[in-house]
Amino acid sequence: VSRTVKLTSIAVNNPVDATVTVESDNGDKYDLYKSAPGIYKLDNIVLNDAQKYRLHIITADNKSEYRSDFVAVKNAPPIDSIGFNLTPKGIQVYANAHNDGNSTRYYRFDYVETWKFHSLYRSSWISDGTDIVVRTPEQQNYFCFKSYISSTIVLASTAKLTQDVLYQAPIIAIESTSEKIETKYSILLRQYALTAEAYKFWESLKKNTEQLGSIFDAEPTQLAGNIHNINDNSDIVIGFISAGAVSKKRVFIAAEQLPASFSPIYPYEC
Repeated sequence: VSRTVKLTSIAVNNPVDATVTVESDNGDKYDLYKSAPGIYKLDNIVLNDAQKYRLHIITADNKSEYRSDFVAVKNAPPIDSIGFNLTPKGIQVYANAHNDGNSTRYYRFDYVETWKFHSLYRSSWISDGTDIVVRTPEQQNYFCFKSYISSTIVLASTAKLTQDVLYQAPIIAIESTSEKIETKYSILLRQYALTAEAYKFWESLKKNTEQLGSIFDAEPTQLAGNIHNINDNSDIVIGFISAGAVSKKRVFIAAEQLPASFSPIYPYEC
C-alpha cells in the first residue's frame, strides 16, 4: 500500500501505514499484519471458491478509507513445464500450462531469478597483514551468486483459442553474453489466474509503463482499477485486487546445456 510518486522523484516507493483487512461476501474478516513498510500479509489463508472477497484499507490517520470490488476466486492451474529455446541473441525462457476445464484463459507471471557465476580471475592468495598466504576454503571468493525480482509485466491469454492451453508463453530473454547463464541459472516462476477485467487492467498498465516512447506506441490512458475511496470518488486509486492461489515452479539451466559459443562479457559486479 503506497502513494504514487512523481516520475522525477528520487524515491521509488511511498509506503502508507494502514489497517488492512480481507473481507468475504458472507461477512468473514481477516486482519493482515504489516511485515514491512507498506507491505501487509496474512499467512496460510484458505479462500473459499464459493465466496467472493474484497480488500478494505483504512489509513493510519483515518483520513482515507478504500474498498475494492468483491472478486471471485480464480486459482491458477499448475505450471506444466518451463523450458528455453535458442535465439540469435541467446535464449528465450518459456512456460507451458493448461486448464482442462477451459476456465482460466487469462494468465500473469512474475519470477525470481538466481544465478551462479564467477569473477574474471581467481584469487588464491590473501594478505594476513604480515605475509601473503593461501586462502582457506572459507576465504574463497571466485564464485558469486546474485538474485533479481522481475519488474516487467508478463501476460498471456488463451481467450481466442478453442482450448485453454499455453504453449511456450515467453517469460524472459537472456543474452548469450549474460553472466546469468555463465555457470548455472535458476528461475522460480509464479503463475496467476486473472479475470478478463484484471487482464485488461494489467495490459493497460503494461502499455502505460513499458510500451511508450515511439511515435507508433499507444498514448497513455487513465488506469481504471477496482479499488475505490468510499468517501471521495475523485480520489484516483491505481491498482487491481485479484483473489486465488498461485502456482509455482523452479527450473535450473546449466552452462553444459547451452552452446559452447555462449561467452559472458566481463567485468561483472563480482
